[in-house]
Amino acid sequence: MVGRPAKGSLEEHFRGRDPGVRATYDRIVEAARRFGPVGEEVRKTSIHLTNRTAFAGVATRRSGLILTLKLPGDLKSSRVSRHERVSANRWHLEIKLSAPNDMDAELRGWLREAYALAG
Repeated sequence: MVGRPAKGSLEEHFRGRDPGVRATYDRIVEAARRFGPVGEEVRKTSIHLTNRTAFAGVATRRSGLILTLKLPGDLKSSRVSRHERVSANRWHLEIKLSAPNDMDAELRGWLREAYALAG
């Protein structure tokens, strides 16, 4: 399909990474599935998590990952490493995660909001 990013395999994103990177990703997906069905769209450089549309993106790094959430507004939190306003009512917010325990109640709340926005 023209204009679509190249697809890869989910496992390719975790090859050569610390084991905690996959465990952290699994924790994110597990948390999101508590809200309802979650699709995983594997791209060349990231993995998109979808409800009806994408609500989160995951980019793996050697010892952690970057979770990008699509939210209706900005978050005032030191956990957010990048704030990008993409339209009047949409923000992409990046959160760096280095361990499964980084997926706490606060992050689950943000994930729930992103999931609801995408449905």
